[in-house]
Amino acid sequence: MNMPVNRRSLLASGAAALACGPLFAATRKLDVALVNGRVWTGVRGGRSDAVGIAGGRIAALGRAAVKAASGPGTKVIDLKGAFVMPAFIDCHTHFLRGSINLSQPDFLSLKTKAEFVERVGAAVRNLPAGQWLTGGPWDEQRWGGELPRKEWVDGVTGGRPIAIPRTDLHSLFLNSAALKLAGIDRNTPDIAGGVIERDEKGEPTGVLKDNARDRVLKIIPPMTTAMVDQQMKNGIAYALSKGVAQVHNTEVDWSVQDSARRLRAKGPTGIRFYSMVPLADWERMAALVKAEGRGDDWVRWGTLKCVSDGSLGARTAKFYHPYADAPDQRGVWAVPVDKMKQWIPAADAAGLNMTVHAIGDEANDTVLDIFAAAARKNGARDRRFRIEHAQHLAPGAWTKMARQKVIASVQPYHAADDGRWAVKRIGEERLNRTYAFKSLLDAGVKTCFGSDWPVAPLDPMTGVDAAVQRQTIDGANPNGWHPEQRVSIEDTLIAYTSTAAYAGFQENRLGRLAPGYLADLVVLDRDLLTVAPDQYLKTRVLRTFVDGVERYTDAAA
Repeated sequence: MNMPVNRRSLLASGAAALACGPLFAATRKLDVALVNGRVWTGVRGGRSDAVGIAGGRIAALGRAAVKAASGPGTKVIDLKGAFVMPAFIDCHTHFLRGSINLSQPDFLSLKTKAEFVERVGAAVRNLPAGQWLTGGPWDEQRWGGELPRKEWVDGVTGGRPIAIPRTDLHSLFLNSAALKLAGIDRNTPDIAGGVIERDEKGEPTGVLKDNARDRVLKIIPPMTTAMVDQQMKNGIAYALSKGVAQVHNTEVDWSVQDSARRLRAKGPTGIRFYSMVPLADWERMAALVKAEGRGDDWVRWGTLKCVSDGSLGARTAKFYHPYADAPDQRGVWAVPVDKMKQWIPAADAAGLNMTVHAIGDEANDTVLDIFAAAARKNGARDRRFRIEHAQHLAPGAWTKMARQKVIASVQPYHAADDGRWAVKRIGEERLNRTYAFKSLLDAGVKTCFGSDWPVAPLDPMTGVDAAVQRQTIDGANPNGWHPEQRVSIEDTLIAYTSTAAYAGFQENRLGRLAPGYLADLVVLDRDLLTVAPDQYLKTRVLRTFVDGVERYTDAAA
């Protein structure tokens, strides 16, 4: 597939579109007119009551302008007071994994060990011959905190291998059959950057963390390309139903990149993809960019993802000080620091962009230092380094991020989820700098929001609710968990729209409703800027437009 559109041409065409926006509106009649709405344009205080669309772009705003630009062929949609805003951009997904999970058994709703075992057994019985059970995910905190063991499920799996991810995607749970196929037993040495959980006798329990998962992931039978593409289509339909028009895919392989390109070769992909691939493959990506550019507005690439450390739940996030509930552990480097110091400046010198997963405070500081060194070495340019999660920060970290112009790509729902148990891992003092969304914004850090789907729900309303209210999902913090880090509703929506577009180098064409911008917008059944916060999770998506085409419609709309 050849889509030789580089970022320079994308930016130039976007600027041209903005410059000719009024002329565009005046010379072409509208395809669609959305009238009698409550419109938020994506800028602070930006309000209107009507939106006109022509040729896939916003062509008019406001009742008078929309009326003047309408013609006999214009489709007029009476919104009857519904709320219109730029469609959501999710800055952090594992899109294929989330799409696959739509058809996998649900383990997150379980509250006891017995329910987990029963559901694993039922799921295995329904599997086609030769197929592994790979869904979930699961979360031991839902049933009291005890990690699962292979003995729990060996009796109900009948020798069929299972490899089920924990909700954070940093751990896998295997039964004895899967451990045997992977060649993992009591004599298997620990793996750099990973952990093989063992019982009191030194036997593997079935839980593998971070890099220890790799031996298993390599032997699970892969899906065919047709199966992958169908799962992607399922995920696209689901995203549209939630008002999401673009995802930044942060998977550390090429699966979404390759599938999105195959789908794009057949036409528009339905939602837009900003694809990231492993930092270790920077030379392969540099060659692709040189040969084909960086894609187009539907599928774009040229950005690399590195996972520096693990997760809080797995106790593999890299901290300066030990875990409160595991004094002998400080986390692991998923990618060795010397490799990051080598690859990041090299990829940056090749003109590629990158983001790095960093959870622990030491990991975040280390990544910031590597970013700074790369920028000094390679000189000034608009590189927009990102940190995914920026979850637990050392004192002064957000000031350093602002000074270096590093983007924080964060996921509000994690605060609502992890807030139930995070204090057990790292104690109260470090929580003052945990999921510090308000502090990041106040420091001037460009902060975009996402979900981390399927680690958290794709539905942006769950993230909106978590950012504004910060109530933990167990109901234990009705006034907010560390409420000083709550974010206003307008700041939250900006983080999901215009700042998200900025994080993907598209701020001149997406994330706002303005003449010349691409017509990606969502219609909701209530005005998020005025309703009480307890209404966020009750909000329904009525319509989702991408590129000016209505690609999702609620049956009741």
